[in-house]
Amino acid sequence: MTSTPGATAAGDAPAQDAAPTVDVVLPCLDEAEGLAWLLPRLPAGMRAVVVDNGSTDGSARVAREHGARVVTAARRGFGAACHAGLEAATADVVAFCDADASLDPADLPRVVTPVLSGDADLVLGRRVPGRGAWPWHLRLANQELARRARRRTGVAVHDLGPMRAARREALLALDLRDRRSGYPLEMLVAAADAGWRVAEVDVPYRARLGRSKVTGTPLGAWRAVRDMSRVLAA
Repeated sequence: MTSTPGATAAGDAPAQDAAPTVDVVLPCLDEAEGLAWLLPRLPAGMRAVVVDNGSTDGSARVAREHGARVVTAARRGFGAACHAGLEAATADVVAFCDADASLDPADLPRVVTPVLSGDADLVLGRRVPGRGAWPWHLRLANQELARRARRRTGVAVHDLGPMRAARREALLALDLRDRRSGYPLEMLVAAADAGWRVAEVDVPYRARLGRSKVTGTPLGAWRAVRDMSRVLAA
């Protein structure tokens, strides 16, 4: 197993470490409330790999109390946390999900099953928002980025959402380099360039618990769009 500089594993839960079918990577920065709701809802056969990216609210403690494996990623950034979790995972299939309770882990089988069955190489969860779940300016930005991603890749994708799944070794072989907000888009672009079969499935999207550290402010939203635009321009 490879490792990321500044990433260490701690707090493993023996009960969940017994050959999980799927490792679920949960990048985390001050998401104690979301984790407390989310982790008990993880389906059987799936192990949570919570990647603490500098939390000060006890997120790591909450994760361990709920039986998750905890990985510490010293380098800040959404992509840095996701990739540290990918490298720390040991299951053949790895899923990604936000830790803010905006996505229900009970819906993960919709995303994971096509990968496990061999019907798709990368599956993206297309978010279907409920009331108050997705501010209009963020939705418009996502739609524009998805349109540009379709033009760049030829893949009929409509959302660059965080819930997704693929096989671990194949993901590592993509050699993803972005460590900021462009990581999810780079994954799609690299997968398309490699000839992967990419699929979308609908997943409900609810209002998150707490404020987003990535897109919760206009500056954060601008930075996320900038990071993704750089990926498309590369």
